[in-house]
Amino acid sequence: MLIVMKKGSTHADHDRVVRVIEELGFRAHSIPGAERTAIGITGNSGPLDPTIFEILPGVAQAVPVTRPFKLVSKEVKPDPTLVRVGSLEIGGGAFQIAAGPCAVEREETYLACAHVVKQAGATMLRGGAFKPRTSPYSFQGLGKEGLRILARARQETGLPVVTEAVDEASLDLVEEYADVIQIGARNMQNYSLLRRAGRARKPVFLKRGMSANLEDFLMSAEYVLSEGNYQLILCERGIRTFSNHSRFTLDLSVIPSVRALSHLPIFVDPSHGTGMRDRVPSMARAGLAAGADGLMIEVHPEPARALSDGPQAMLPDAFADLVRELRLLAPLVERRMEPVA
Repeated sequence: MLIVMKKGSTHADHDRVVRVIEELGFRAHSIPGAERTAIGITGNSGPLDPTIFEILPGVAQAVPVTRPFKLVSKEVKPDPTLVRVGSLEIGGGAFQIAAGPCAVEREETYLACAHVVKQAGATMLRGGAFKPRTSPYSFQGLGKEGLRILARARQETGLPVVTEAVDEASLDLVEEYADVIQIGARNMQNYSLLRRAGRARKPVFLKRGMSANLEDFLMSAEYVLSEGNYQLILCERGIRTFSNHSRFTLDLSVIPSVRALSHLPIFVDPSHGTGMRDRVPSMARAGLAAGADGLMIEVHPEPARALSDGPQAMLPDAFADLVRELRLLAPLVERRMEPVA
């Protein structure tokens, strides 16, 4: 249920509604709006009597929420959510690009790549310090040393860092070192990890699971928001289908579907979505045209020597060409891109 406060209602009115919700054994979530505040309710297993709240001073109406996902729904928050990452704004027409190697391998290699992608126009750095791999014998990342390298890259370039946490212990470290906590596709339904991310003080970047439908995806986001962290970015990264011409099938139709149901911003990862560097530019342009708020793209100076996902990593010059193309396209779909520093 969503409690909509009257325009001009007081803090006392708001606190009274919150107190009633908590006395009923439920959880209150304040959602500020442009003109008035709303208060979402979670924890109830069935419908609530709206008159319990509508008789309270300052309440305009109590509205049932029909979706199984509540806090991520546009029924609860019709205005788009803006996620703040340092000085960056994600959502609201801004278009951001996170770029870098799949994995942090060596300090000098990563730092050189970080400067290159910044010069090309990337606004965030990506790179895995912890790598959940299909094979237990594949490179699993540098761990804390990788996070230290990411932190140095941020210091040198001024770009914020997004990197993945694979369990609660690594999330503690990622929260300490990074600017955005990524929950990867393989952990999209790791509910204890999602709850821990919801208690973090950093924005969360949630990738769609490779076999997840839209409701699964949004319900995972609900876990994060239900713990109090409303700074969340969704990311489409490809799903498994019967097709064998690419690593995954990049489902760009999920972007307008998310727009219809949720207020959260959404990125596209064409690198994982295709698995082939020659497919990345066209799918990146298509993601922008479909209405995405940003892209996550893998770039490596020597993809043949990469320790993780080399075939899908773009070469630096090709990435720079792509960013120039995106700058030409962005105004046509009402997106704005940061000027190159």
